[in-house]
Amino acid sequence: MQYAQIILPLNLKGTFTYKVPEELASKIQNGMRVLVPFGGKKIYTGIVFELHDIAPENFVAKEVISILDEYPIVPEQQINFWNWLSNYYLCNLGEIYRFAFPSSLKLESETYLKLKPNAVIEFENLDVNEMYLIQALEVRQLINLTDIEAFIPKKEIIKTINSLIDLQYIEIDEKIAEKYKAKEVAYVKVKDEVLKNQNLTEILLQLSRAKKQKELFLNIIEKQTEHPDLHIKKSELFEDGYFGSSHFKALADKNLVEEYYLQKDRIESYEGEIEEIEELSEAQKEAKAEIDEAFEEKKNVLIHGVTSSGKTHLYLEKIEECVNEGKNVLFLLPEISLTKQITQRLEKKYGRQLGFYHQKLTDFEKVEVWRRIKNNDVKILIATRNALFLPYQNLGLIIVDEEHDSAYKPREVFPFFNAKDAALVLAGFYDARVILGSATPSVESYYLAKKEKLHYIFLKERFGNVKLPEFELINFKEAQDSKKVSGNFSLQLIDEIKKTLDEKNQAIILHNRRGYASVIECETCGYVNYCSNCDVVLTYHKAANEMKCHYCGQRASKPRTCPKCHSENLNERGVGVEQIHEEVSKIFPESEVDRMDVDSMRKKFAYEKLYEKIEDRETDIVVGTQMISKGLDFDHIELVAIPKADSMLYVQDFRAEERAYQLITQVSGRAGRVSGNGKVLIQTYNPDHSVFQLIKMNNVFKIYKYFLTERQKFHYPPFTKLIMIELKHIKDDKVNRASQFLGSILRKYLPEDCILGPERAQIARLNNLYQFQILLKLPRGKNYEKFKNMVLLSLKEFDEITAYQSIKKDVFVDF
Repeated sequence: MQYAQIILPLNLKGTFTYKVPEELASKIQNGMRVLVPFGGKKIYTGIVFELHDIAPENFVAKEVISILDEYPIVPEQQINFWNWLSNYYLCNLGEIYRFAFPSSLKLESETYLKLKPNAVIEFENLDVNEMYLIQALEVRQLINLTDIEAFIPKKEIIKTINSLIDLQYIEIDEKIAEKYKAKEVAYVKVKDEVLKNQNLTEILLQLSRAKKQKELFLNIIEKQTEHPDLHIKKSELFEDGYFGSSHFKALADKNLVEEYYLQKDRIESYEGEIEEIEELSEAQKEAKAEIDEAFEEKKNVLIHGVTSSGKTHLYLEKIEECVNEGKNVLFLLPEISLTKQITQRLEKKYGRQLGFYHQKLTDFEKVEVWRRIKNNDVKILIATRNALFLPYQNLGLIIVDEEHDSAYKPREVFPFFNAKDAALVLAGFYDARVILGSATPSVESYYLAKKEKLHYIFLKERFGNVKLPEFELINFKEAQDSKKVSGNFSLQLIDEIKKTLDEKNQAIILHNRRGYASVIECETCGYVNYCSNCDVVLTYHKAANEMKCHYCGQRASKPRTCPKCHSENLNERGVGVEQIHEEVSKIFPESEVDRMDVDSMRKKFAYEKLYEKIEDRETDIVVGTQMISKGLDFDHIELVAIPKADSMLYVQDFRAEERAYQLITQVSGRAGRVSGNGKVLIQTYNPDHSVFQLIKMNNVFKIYKYFLTERQKFHYPPFTKLIMIELKHIKDDKVNRASQFLGSILRKYLPEDCILGPERAQIARLNNLYQFQILLKLPRGKNYEKFKNMVLLSLKEFDEITAYQSIKKDVFVDF
């Protein structure tokens, strides 16, 4: 007997065992989609994880209903990758399956029943429910399970169906509805027989009374004769509103013209000229030789190149080599907003062989990319982290650009995994190589490179030997004491911006806080507006004139008077990017000032429009959040100003200093990319802080040595492994008790030094759920596996308590 382990799209542990019927045994393979019954009357589309002949001991396995694919839809390498993710990040395979597949590829199945052909039914042996069902099937050939509920009690349905199947009176018929439909476009042409046989003068006489029909007919003939090999889009005929669809219908009824449809990709491909990539510099040639050498030794590479050192240029060379070898390339970016400039360079080289995959695609567009990857039509895919799950046939290279970026490991999306680490593992399954690239690598990647787990390449010069920007610290406390300030800007900073604008150059101002003001406070009684779902104060957004919660999205109008004491004395506290934008616009009224943050970039093509404005020098100053630090490559940005730099450091996170360094360095890299006269002004109350001093010295090795020393001193990654367990529930006391209980189980198995907490989360309540956290610091190396198994054992013990089954539990590995 053959059995199959099936992954179901449910958040349940492990795989499920099913019996493979004899007629399917020769066809079934790992990675195929199959239909299986689960939990009573439900039917799911599962993925075959493994085939074996070991019968389950404690239960009778149900049978696989049918196979949905002729060939495996998930490659073996992907199945191994899913399995690794599940084990390493302590998440379920079902979660990964749900995340990996576009929902249109997860078939919707409806179970239908029908009478068995030639069945002779003996009604006297049937009970009342069975009789109802047979009679209903005699009237209607197919009935689905939901319809049956109308005349048979819910709890009797399965018993009735099973009984009639055993008697061989009825059978199951699956109506599988695949949601994906190819996009079709309507085209028009004059009928062939009209052109061949008929006299056009007669036709025009026939149409003499219908002026518009005649004009439309001549219009189509003209287009068809001018470009016989091009198709005429139906929508183009009606664009200017002169002709209507009724005119076309009248011509079609007279058998003069016809409409036909052609399938079309939803994602437009580049159809322009294809061009070559420019020559590498000497430093880049040396770096490329090092990459080749590392790849020969089957080693992955970390390129630590200062901003504008030409890392992208190196990527393009390696992409070219990989494509010439007939292999595919996956180019990962943290955010889709970064694709514009890299795309322009690549599509001119590869045209239709280039693909994209990211969250902003519709589900049908994702399916189209999915299929093109499966058919090996896409040679290079530019994508965000979801693309790690596509069914690559021949992956040769993965490039992870801006590998330090936190967008590779969001905490909001299940399953929680780090795309950078996952890419290294996926490449191993495909025997492919990985290039990690960044101007500010994460401390963990730098440490791996120093331990020679990755080959380290340092590009210390900008492309074309352009000078790096110089840093200057402005002591804002001193400026305030000597009255040399205007709002949030010191006069020195204002002068520098003015000087840059006078030289007809552009400036960037970074302030990493959304909204206008952090809080609206009543001066009389101290009242502030809290979010009703979360324990956070609502942020004031002046542009939309509303208060917003940045966690759950709740909105409220700005109060005119205090809701508590009715005073009108309301003040804005805390500075957001909108306020900085407003201030800059007032200080420089003659200049064009634009804002770049999540709120201003919501509209379609908002990024593209702003990029074009900067490129065409229609904007003088760009004020923005961390968004502006990513991927902007423009010739005339000479100054970067950070008016409130301290706000980046004072955050409750052991990575705060690393992130501040990365953000400041990344945004400073936008300055002076061509001229070499870039300048970065950091305005701070604390210019003696180690991070600011080290940034000013611009010695990357000293900075990383400082970070690693601090991490080692306090036992943080990369010297330990962190696992964060977060418990959430609508009742505060219940989740408090549950977290204490889980803490006591963990202390039974793990040393006391490894466990911190349980504690209330930084934000005690989010989306009406109270949160408690337990942080585990575990040793690296061989002992880690042993300790991780103890954690799994503890979680299993916790799950066995019925009272705590309603507690939501999230586990973050490598927190």
